[in-house]
Amino acid sequence: MMMAEDYKLVDTPVEQPLSMHPKKFALWLFIVTVVMIFAAFTSAHIVRQADGDWLIYDLPTMLWYTSAIILLSSVFMQWAYMAAKKDKLEQVKLALAITTVLGILFLVGQVKAWGQLVDNNIYFNGNPAGSFLYVFTFVHALHLVSGVIYLIYMLISSYKYKVHAKNMLNMEMCSTWWHFLGGLWIYLFIFLLLNH
Repeated sequence: MMMAEDYKLVDTPVEQPLSMHPKKFALWLFIVTVVMIFAAFTSAHIVRQADGDWLIYDLPTMLWYTSAIILLSSVFMQWAYMAAKKDKLEQVKLALAITTVLGILFLVGQVKAWGQLVDNNIYFNGNPAGSFLYVFTFVHALHLVSGVIYLIYMLISSYKYKVHAKNMLNMEMCSTWWHFLGGLWIYLFIFLLLNH
């Protein structure tokens, strides 16, 4: 019969499973879904453009401004994130407020871009070239509205002192979503520059 002292404990490393917070996982699944939607849109654009009967037009100048606005907003979003990690709460509030205002300015700019399209006789119900541009910008704007709503939620949370170094989940998710939306817009803008 073996005694307890006869057993040797062996240090075996316990493998930690790859884990992610369920909310982050859901966000990443949603991001993958959005990427697939826009990949389908851009693929359809290329295929339809190859069929001929494609209107050649200049992109609205407002899209240059909205692209600059979205890039600038990502800088302020990153500032908010870094400030939250360092518990610089006043900076968090300021950076989130600026990011929110820039997000709203982006949306206003998109509406003005649609106005410029109409001024140039490019309508949704016309040539497919214009239709695709409206679809790209409208669907992206819808997603950006969700980002602005998330920013407003985070701004309110920051005033309630719920955004700080020990409570970063929502800040990380908001930052990820906002940077994704900015990157998605830059991709779409470059795609449209090369394929309009």
